Amino acid sequence: MPGGDAREAAKTVTGSFDDFPHLAELPARGPGADMTGRTAGMLVELYARVEPSGWRLGDRPGRDTRRARSWLGEDLDALEEFTQDYTGLLKVQAVGPWTLAAALELRNGEAVLSDAGACRDLAASLAEGLRQHLAEVARRVPGARLVLQLDEPSLTAVLRGRVRSASGYRTHRAVDRQIAEAALRDVVGAHREGAVVVHSCAPDVPFALLRRAGAAAVSFDFSLLTERDDETIGEAVEAGMRLFAGVVPGTDGPLSDPAGSVMGVRTLWRRLGLSPGLLAEAVTLTPSCGLAGASPQYARAALAHCVRAARSLADDPE
Repeated sequence: MPGGDAREAAKTVTGSFDDFPHLAELPARGPGADMTGRTAGMLVELYARVEPSGWRLGDRPGRDTRRARSWLGEDLDALEEFTQDYTGLLKVQAVGPWTLAAALELRNGEAVLSDAGACRDLAASLAEGLRQHLAEVARRVPGARLVLQLDEPSLTAVLRGRVRSASGYRTHRAVDRQIAEAALRDVVGAHREGAVVVHSCAPDVPFALLRRAGAAAVSFDFSLLTERDDETIGEAVEAGMRLFAGVVPGTDGPLSDPAGSVMGVRTLWRRLGLSPGLLAEAVTLTPSCGLAGASPQYARAALAHCVRAARSLADDPE
């Protein structure tokens, strides 16, 4: 979400979604409130600090770790305030293991991705950190059924060997798909009490791999789908996977009417030959990616538009 006021963000989110609010991230506050810094602050027995090149692992917790944990605590306080007596779904999110491995640096300045052992250690630390984070959210909002979102925008680049080295002159070797799947499965397994969604706003989301890794849903930018994704998406839906379809732009611009926003979803459904009655159960409508780059006014309008578009889809799935 845009801005830096945790209470205002929590008020907006809980007011927009009375049955599926989420813990907002406010990266405009600075390092530690960004998605990488927030997740680095959740790690167990691994610590990161800000360097000119980005977030780098260090030997001990420093001011950057303390700041990240402080921002998260502020956001949790605000969420708790606006979810008193709430019962229902509540989404929290963190960076997934492979995007985190591509974003965090080792002490030598190269990405964690360059070291297989370091990737394993990072995934294990993240899984334990997420268990603790989920327990804390459950303590603060005891009536909630938690949904964990793992942000993996770099996953496709990791699988295809497209993540650049520190020098920029080469790319890191592609990670074997079985290794990538196993690490994701371990982190997904940190949330045994609820569903896990994996989000990627990049092209060519590996739906089948994510399904095998245990994701209950995949969140993606709907505008980036092509017909070559049809078979994989159809198989995923038939296997019970939900789709979080990003149909509302994440930055300021004109919003179409709600029915127009879901026209592509209906077209996809007809192309796949799936039952229209399954749409409301299988599809959740979202912004295409985060709203941090939007104005506060547009962010509120976009969230409200998602609700109206979802009602349009449920009322008239065909």
